[in-house]
Amino acid sequence: MAQQRERAHVSKQDVAPNPYKTRTGLSRVYHAGINSMSGLRAAWQTESAFRQELTLALILLPLALWLGRNWTERAALAGSVLLVLIVELLNTAIEYTVDRVSLEQHALSKTAKDLGSAAVLLTLLLCALIWAAVLLPRWV
Repeated sequence: MAQQRERAHVSKQDVAPNPYKTRTGLSRVYHAGINSMSGLRAAWQTESAFRQELTLALILLPLALWLGRNWTERAALAGSVLLVLIVELLNTAIEYTVDRVSLEQHALSKTAKDLGSAAVLLTLLLCALIWAAVLLPRWV
């Protein structure tokens, strides 16, 4: 058992340095920002679901600020909308990675993609639940 714990522990010295991670400080932050914008652009150009969700977010985010009666409600409403976009981006990354490994039909590939899709569905349901919990008591 102790041997397994020793093998499971990996220190920084055990891992070879990544030759592509040479930037530090503001240069790293700047290039990370460029990579992030490239990812958002790729999602916009290739994923209709992301375009639909982003369009809806552009409508719902100002509404969240207007409809929320305090900062907690505003944060919950806006955060739930942003969470949908975040999970959609992660789902897209999963799909791209699976397709990069192989375009061949495989049960594990399908399951990985289905799990990502399920995560998006649950996030959409959570978003709807949060909006309902905040807004429905005002009219019911």
